[in-house]
Amino acid sequence: MEDKRRSKRLQVNLNLDISSLFKQDNVRVDHIDAPIEVINISKDGIGFKSKSVLPVDYYFNAKLELGDVSSCLYSVVKIIRQDAENVGTYTYGAEFVGMPSVLQYIFDEYEERESK
Repeated sequence: MEDKRRSKRLQVNLNLDISSLFKQDNVRVDHIDAPIEVINISKDGIGFKSKSVLPVDYYFNAKLELGDVSSCLYSVVKIIRQDAENVGTYTYGAEFVGMPSVLQYIFDEYEERESK
């Protein structure tokens, strides 16, 4: 299968907790307490796994630390894809929303560090 991603995916080992989700029309889902395991990241988004069922087209706030505190990103993330991996585990694709292009250097530095 041809990879049609705009940016190279980098393998990472990050854990996040989603406590609430929201949609643009002010619909909120609170008290989710959904731990997720980020499996890869790119300049455009993240891939992650969770045992929780999360709705597609919802957003959440994320704080991502790529290596050290100086490489910390705060972003809104939109869930765009959900696949059932096996019983009780789901794989998600999500894109960064409104990430300033000035922060793209963080991904370049992370990729350089990981390739050494």
